[in-house]
Amino acid sequence: MSHFSTLRTKITESEILKQSLSDLGISVKSSADVRGYNGQRVRADIVAVLEGEYDLGWSLNSDGSYDLIADLWGVAKKHNQTELINSINQKYAVNRTLAEVKRPGLQNANVKLVVQ
Repeated sequence: MSHFSTLRTKITESEILKQSLSDLGISVKSSADVRGYNGQRVRADIVAVLEGEYDLGWSLNSDGSYDLIADLWGVAKKHNQTELINSINQKYAVNRTLAEVKRPGLQNANVKLVVQ
C-alpha cells in the first residue's frame, strides 16, 4: 500500500520552482525518485531532497500545472509540513512575480514589491 499523497498546486513554472527550492536551501533533483515510507519510491519531474528519509516531488500534469507528491506522514516526522509547503509556495509566488516584472514591456513599470 502506498503512503504517497498527491495534491494539486498552482505551480506551472519548473525553473521558478527549482530556483525557489534552491533559495530555501533545499537540494533539487530533476526526473528523480521521491522517497517515502519503508523505502517506497515514486518518480517525479522535480524532487526536493529533504533532510531525513522523505522527499517532496512535483509531477507535471497535461494542463501544465504540477501536482505535489509526498509521503506527508513521513515528511511530518522531521519537518512541519504545513510551514515547509507554505514557505515553498510563498517563495515560488515571489520569484514568479519578480520574473513577470522582468518581462519585456514591464521593465519601466513603476513596481514596488513588499514582502511581509
